Amino acid sequence: MTVQSEIANVMSDEKDTPDLSVIILTFNEEIHLERALKSVARITRQVFVVDSYSTDNTVDIAGAHGAIVLQNKFISHSRQFNWALENAPIRTKWVMRLDADEVLEDDLILEIRKKMPSVSADVAGVILKRKHIFMGRWIRHGGRYPLFLLRIWRHGQGRVEDRWMDEHIFVSGGHTVTFDGSFCDHNLHDLTFFIDKHNKYATREAIEILNRRHGLFASDRPIVPGNTSLQASAKRSLKENFYNKLPFQLSVLLYFVFRYVAQLGFLDGREGLIYHFLQGFWYRFLVGAKVLELERAILPLGSPEARKREVARLTGLQLEP
Repeated sequence: MTVQSEIANVMSDEKDTPDLSVIILTFNEEIHLERALKSVARITRQVFVVDSYSTDNTVDIAGAHGAIVLQNKFISHSRQFNWALENAPIRTKWVMRLDADEVLEDDLILEIRKKMPSVSADVAGVILKRKHIFMGRWIRHGGRYPLFLLRIWRHGQGRVEDRWMDEHIFVSGGHTVTFDGSFCDHNLHDLTFFIDKHNKYATREAIEILNRRHGLFASDRPIVPGNTSLQASAKRSLKENFYNKLPFQLSVLLYFVFRYVAQLGFLDGREGLIYHFLQGFWYRFLVGAKVLELERAILPLGSPEARKREVARLTGLQLEP
């Protein structure tokens, strides 16, 4: 029996529909949103599209597919998502986060349909496996698959840590389980979009590094082993306690060699070379350079408050809640 036929059989039994809501953050996502909404239609009872005042057809597409649309000014992904958790009229036991450029694969849809209704009461969150498609190619190596991310949790027992970059969902009051099926990050934009997006990400990550070094604002550090994926907590610890303490010229080079050679990134072919270089070297180097630039600007200032104001002025980001 094929996965598609199994899904059809499971779909025929309405009692197996998970008591699940999906939240998708959007801004000008008309190229992706319909695909994402169709992929979750078979496993959810409510879909919330939390939009940052898109100027394209995003809101119309969401409404046409039955999603509940909420709009809120965007400051950061974590603050926007936590706003959604506080303001969306969620009526289900479970909540799922999906990005607009992500799509659930058939094996995960089937697994969610089969397993979610009978998950034990002591489970607070479900970790899923994410794969990445770049320039039409599945990036299998370089530590990029599987990425274990906590993406489903009991309503009221999870939230997103308040960070400017690399934010993760964490849960309380229970443990996590991992499903075997995959979901896919497949952005349809071109390299110019990819580079512009990562340039903005680099600024946000630089702010996180500066805050850890200089205490510019209150820090939200709830990620510990057990309340999110072990992979995510281990990577966070390694980055903050080792990687970010090395000179960035050295750490970036070591990371790229480890990723491209030791983790077999070279097996991802030409598209993999482009991806691993841009995301695993150029982006990391850009983060380090921005930290250097911003740190030189704020070190002469005496107080953390003055330094925070200067970082906000230079980056144009609203650092206060």
